[in-house]
Amino acid sequence: MSDTVIQVRDVSMHFNLMEEKVDSIKEYFVKLIKGQLLYNDFVALNHISFDVQKGDILGFVGFNGAGKSTMLKILAGVLKPTSGTVKVKGSVAPLIEVGAGFDPELTARENIYLNGAILGFSKKFIDERFDSIIEFAELRDFVNVPVKNFSSGMYARLGFSIATAVQPDILIVDEVLSVGDFRFQQKCEERIQKMIKDGVTILLVSHDIGMIERLCNKVLWLDHGKMRDIGAVNKICHAYRSV
Repeated sequence: MSDTVIQVRDVSMHFNLMEEKVDSIKEYFVKLIKGQLLYNDFVALNHISFDVQKGDILGFVGFNGAGKSTMLKILAGVLKPTSGTVKVKGSVAPLIEVGAGFDPELTARENIYLNGAILGFSKKFIDERFDSIIEFAELRDFVNVPVKNFSSGMYARLGFSIATAVQPDILIVDEVLSVGDFRFQQKCEERIQKMIKDGVTILLVSHDIGMIERLCNKVLWLDHGKMRDIGAVNKICHAYRSV
């Protein structure tokens, strides 16, 4: 369909996890040369398929280890799936890890330009929006402070403010808002609500089921890497709460 902006087909993601503890680099290379390193195949995602339409607000639910963050990283282009295909149409602003894209040694000011460049923004674009980014993030007094001195909440505020400085076609948000204070979470939710009204497609992972119910029109439920269900918010959230 022409209004399909994300198409996921039969996606699986496998990770090789080392079975035993290796105490040193030397021991690692000795075992590597002797072929004694043993790995377990961990299946993070198992044959996942779904579509997202333009303007959808798709929430992801599932217990820790269900594969939610892995799925979002694949959709953001951070990870390449072991098998299957992903097609994404439009610009993507990912907010998938607190501090991702930041250099801790650089100041907030320098990181705004660095992060903006990673997202494809020009210097002129950042110049024009610099003040509004700082104001929204509430970091006016910390603009020349290296971000290694920031709390996780300050990181999250700055990251969200930069990623939403311009409206992307698709916004991906993975739990990063949970580290901010309640008042800032409300600010972020208000900005997301405005983006929803403007037709931005949003993918949202949150352990706050109330937020999923307030914002989303569809929910995808992952369970141990498998898609357990996808559909209407009330139906999926009710079933998920009942587990």
